[in-house]
Amino acid sequence: MAPPPEISRAVDVLRAGGLIALPTETVYGLGADASNDLAVRRIFAVKGRPSSHPLIVHLPSVERAREWTLGLGEAGEKLARAFWPGALTLIVKRNATVSDAVTGGQDTVGLRVPSHPLALELLRAFGGGIAAPSANRFGKVSPTTAQHVRDELGSDVDLVLDGGPSQVGVESTIVDLTHQPPRLLRPGGISREAIEAVLGAPLTLVTHATDVRAPGLLESHYAPRAGLWLVTAEALHDEAQRRLATGARVVVLAPASVPVPAGVVRLEVPEGDAGFAQVLYARLREADALGDLILAVPPPESGLGLAVRDRLQRAAAPRPG
Repeated sequence: MAPPPEISRAVDVLRAGGLIALPTETVYGLGADASNDLAVRRIFAVKGRPSSHPLIVHLPSVERAREWTLGLGEAGEKLARAFWPGALTLIVKRNATVSDAVTGGQDTVGLRVPSHPLALELLRAFGGGIAAPSANRFGKVSPTTAQHVRDELGSDVDLVLDGGPSQVGVESTIVDLTHQPPRLLRPGGISREAIEAVLGAPLTLVTHATDVRAPGLLESHYAPRAGLWLVTAEALHDEAQRRLATGARVVVLAPASVPVPAGVVRLEVPEGDAGFAQVLYARLREADALGDLILAVPPPESGLGLAVRDRLQRAAAPRPG
């Protein structure tokens, strides 16, 4: 059966060396043919991303993923069986056919099989790997709807596939399998606890740049235009009042159960960690439109709360330059 017209158009754009925005369950990606160096370099140009920052290659199946590696290894096979398709990226040793443009010149490559049905349909129709970081300018808030992509990248993208709002809302978890024991380089849409249960061993969490470069490890990342500060639920009311007294337009990201003073704009977030993750980036974009200062109450570190806290901490870090 022939693929739907929008999938056929996206395949044509990829094969011609163009860029597409594709929905995944995590965030929207800016995709190019991972075997076309010129197309991959265009990703870096559009995002303003340094060429030394590696990209994640998206593939339609575990079998196709193995073709990009020297082997997934025992731990990789376990994790692939448990979480692919899904929000998990595995860092493994690349084979000789993988381009330096994708890996930033490293001997490793990040691979993922996404679970979004439109992304999988596209990957199966395309028949190759799609290199796809988040579809936003480098260091800024990731997009979780097609409109976010259009608003930020406009005509720099040749085609935007609309797959609805991202269901997970934060990027994939990145696990480095080139070290023993495996390392957690970026918390994300698959919880640390779930991965450790499959491996039967704890993961070391890496929170800074390492010998293996991977997306999302910069101190400042995922940043809105407005300044962002993290506060506890107990301190929020007084801190918001103090900021209001300076004349700031204050936006608060907090559950409904957390009291806030009059004069602030509350953007409610769910109490649960998965719900917070799902709305995080959309709330940060809304906050940018409503104020110049954001106070956020982060969730506990368990489950997807670890990923949400990671994104908020990097968004609140001092901005370069």
